[in-house]
Amino acid sequence: MSQVKLTQVVKCAGCAGKLAPKYLSQAVHGIQWHTNENVIQAMENNEDAGVFKLNEQESLVQTTDFFTPVVDDPFIFGQIAAANALSDIYAMGATPMSALNLVCYSEELGPEILNEILRGGNDKAKEANCPILGGHSVKAPELKYGMAVTGIAKTANIKYNHGAKAGDILILTKALGTGILNTAIKRSNLSLSTMTALVESMAGLNKNAAEIMMKYKVNASTDVTGFSLIGHSMEMAKSSNVDLLIQSNELPVLPDVLNAIKEGHITGGDKNNRIYTEGHYKIGSKVSSATQNICFDPQTSGGLLLSVSKKDAATCLKELQGLCQHSKIIGEVLPSSNQQNMVHIS
Repeated sequence: MSQVKLTQVVKCAGCAGKLAPKYLSQAVHGIQWHTNENVIQAMENNEDAGVFKLNEQESLVQTTDFFTPVVDDPFIFGQIAAANALSDIYAMGATPMSALNLVCYSEELGPEILNEILRGGNDKAKEANCPILGGHSVKAPELKYGMAVTGIAKTANIKYNHGAKAGDILILTKALGTGILNTAIKRSNLSLSTMTALVESMAGLNKNAAEIMMKYKVNASTDVTGFSLIGHSMEMAKSSNVDLLIQSNELPVLPDVLNAIKEGHITGGDKNNRIYTEGHYKIGSKVSSATQNICFDPQTSGGLLLSVSKKDAATCLKELQGLCQHSKIIGEVLPSSNQQNMVHIS
């Protein structure tokens, strides 16, 4: 197999390559999406996945995600893309049932690379006990891979990004900075130890975090991906009609992210996420510009952001840290002060 650097054959890496959220909002504006009596959750509130009632007790939870390479190794890229696609299912408290592969590929890269990508995706799906039933591929000049995933859950137990309550504690289950470090990879500027930590984070399933959260009173949940910590926090605040307070000095951050910021490895998604959240965040005077970059950094296969009842937060965190070592309390939920549903970064 030829030594092709996958990050060099695409313009953007991972979730940083998403359409700008403001642009996407304009594109879908005014469409009356067809629905029926079985649709419990579709496009509203920017939820992580759609929910379709299967019977009186259970619902299907459906999502899809695909993106360009964030690493050069095709097998690892496949693992990361699969973990990222599965994440929305876990964020809703559901169990993955099956998946379909989605592939955009240039035949000039050769079948061996695609074989490795698909093997990587299958490896991660196997870890999730989620059979891949097939998929679809198209010829394309830029490589993309991901999955459409179907999960199942007890309808009454599904977690949404709405439902956060004043007094709740905010817990984040993975460290931040993947977009910044992925940009450093693309520019061939990342140490082996940092690369190892980054890959471990992105390829890690949110399975353990999801199983633990279901044991406690978690009032709202979302996974932190391309719209950044602040973007997904804003969506939680708006859909729950609350404010969120994020303590920036408590944020878990991957190794060497601050050095990468100093070297200028900032994604275009940073600017897009600031535009998307404009009018819904306030930054404290002591919050550094580098910390702001981390807060608005688009994440690839990020962790879960949980709004946990105050009485359960400490116990939930302790159990999370046993399996998800970077889990931390990063803030709290406040009553909405002026109906703008602000995210306060202090």
